[in-house]
Parts: sequence; structure tokens; C-alpha cells
Amino acid sequence: MKHILKPLSKTLLGIIFINGSLLAQTIEHSENWPDWAYGLLGPLNEGDRVAPPCPLNSRPIECGYVGQPVPDDGIKRTLPGTDLTFTRNEAYFGYGPADWYPNDHPVMPDVVAYGKESEGVQACALCHYPNGQGKMENGHVSGLPKDYILQQLESFIDGKRKSADSRKANTNVMARIASRLSNEEKIEVAEYYSSMSYQPMVQVIESETAPQVRATTNGLMLPIDNVPEIPLGQRIIEIPDDPEKTEMMRDPRGGFIAYVPIGSLEKGQDLVRTGSGKTIQCGICHGQDHMGLGLIPGIAGRTASYIMRQLWDIKQGTRESPLMEPVVTNLTADDMLYISAYIASLPQ
Repeated sequence: MKHILKPLSKTLLGIIFINGSLLAQTIEHSENWPDWAYGLLGPLNEGDRVAPPCPLNSRPIECGYVGQPVPDDGIKRTLPGTDLTFTRNEAYFGYGPADWYPNDHPVMPDVVAYGKESEGVQACALCHYPNGQGKMENGHVSGLPKDYILQQLESFIDGKRKSADSRKANTNVMARIASRLSNEEKIEVAEYYSSMSYQPMVQVIESETAPQVRATTNGLMLPIDNVPEIPLGQRIIEIPDDPEKTEMMRDPRGGFIAYVPIGSLEKGQDLVRTGSGKTIQCGICHGQDHMGLGLIPGIAGRTASYIMRQLWDIKQGTRESPLMEPVVTNLTADDMLYISAYIASLPQ
């Protein structure tokens, strides 16, 4: 990750929704742009790869980054607590990915378990896992209220939920997946994931340094072996607690370690609990334990990258949220970082 500290730029790129298409528009990438929240190692520069065009008639897989197929090494791997074995490619098969722990969740609806291959709709379980825990680069959907999930699917379809960073393609993929689901399938997905409880999975460590990392195509950060740590600076570096299990086997029970600047938790607690004169208390809407209240989703224990990404998207206007827009109005990038760090650390 030697280039992670390269000079910041102010490149004008973003996305806009026109007649069902996700296209480029001008959004200024200021010096405080949280590249790390999008799983990116540095600022956007002219000529950098951005998400493919995603017109209304696109198949979802056409909206993402498509790399060369990974040759299957044929090695059967396993995880603690299961007798099942899968190769790397079996674990990642888009239309029936590995389900390591079938007893951890109810019977999956077909669209969750297998997707719709004829339409290029990959299984929900591929990114969000059968248990809905998800990872830093996508979304944590277990335990979200049914009606909230349905609302968010419609927001993706209507262009009301997009990524502020034009390099993040999987948000566009999600929009196209949602548009290919029938009403019955949407309800099945919402009922399924809302029936499970989210399990907080982030260990937050305040530090002056962090591991050097590399980033996968969709933004999973992985530590680089046998290299020294580097100064963390004013950002968060989030990695799996067991990188091999997460990257190679898609371990749905895996967690994350978030390295955050020293002092982040105290500052974040003040902002979350009191508003610190800049915003309102998060618990008013999300519940005093931040595990959700009525139709408002829980936020406690979600990855810091995910929380920061949502706050930033709302701040930039690419994710519409009438309730949250006034909340972020006076928050700086640093404020959002502190909030994300503290929320990720819950429950304490």
C-alpha cells in the first residue's frame, strides 16, 4: 500500500440517475474525501477506473467490475464448527454460493440462495451471506425491519440510493438486482433477513499505526503480510479478523478489526450520545442501545466503513434520507469518522 499516502486531488466525478441509467456527473472530491470508507487506497485521479455505465436494461453483473475467472485450485477447505467443505470457487459461485452453517439461519428463499442466473441476478447470499451479516464493502442486512428493507430496495430502483464515489460499482449492481426482483421476491427477501438478529462483529482499536493493506475489486481491505505498519493518519483501516477465511472461504461468522485514530471513541461517544451541539442524539431515532427502534434500523456494531459510507453518501446527496439529511448537515468528515468508530464499537 505504498501509494496510500499519495497526494490528494480534487477530481470531479460522481454519478447521476437519468431515465434509469447510472451515469457520470460532477461531484468534487475534496481533500477530506473518505476513500477508505469505499475500500479505496487513495484519492480519485483523472484516468482512474470508475464503475461501468449501468443503463436501465443492464443485467446486474454488467454493472460491476468483471475480472478474469480465477482458476479453481481444487482444494477443499473447511471452517470451524462445520463438516462441510468447499473449494474457493464453490464458495464464490454466484448462483449458489457456499452455505457453511445451514443451522445458523432459516431456510433461504430461492432468490437468496441461488439468485436468478438467467437474468444475471446473483444470489443475495453471495455478498450478504446466508445469515445477513455482510462485510465492510457491502451491507449488513440481518435484523433490519422488513418494511425498511422493502423501502431500501425501492430506493435503489428509483435512484434514491447511490454511491457518492463513482469508483464503487457494487452499489449500481444492487440497484439493478433490486429492479429485477418481483414484488413477491422482494417480500421474501425482506421477511427472511428481518427474521434474524444482527451480531455485532467489529473490534475497534485506537492506534497511531495500522497494517498496510491491499483492496479487492469491491473494496474488501486485506493486510499485506510481512511488511511494517504505517501511520494511520486521519482515517480508519478495517480488515477481517481472519483474512484467509474471509477472502478465500467467505466465512459468515467472521469479524473485523477497525484501526481508528486515538481519541476517536471518546469524540464519537460525545457526538452520538449528546450531539455535541452539531447534531441530534443518534439514540432518539435508532434506540438508546442503537439496535433499532420501530422501522428505524439498528446501527450498533456495523463496520465503520459501512457507517461512514452511508453518512457520506447522505451528506453528498446521493443517498436520499429526509430523516438523516438534517442530522449530517453540520457534521464534518472527522465528525463522521468519530461517529463511525464509536458505533462500530457497540455494544460495549
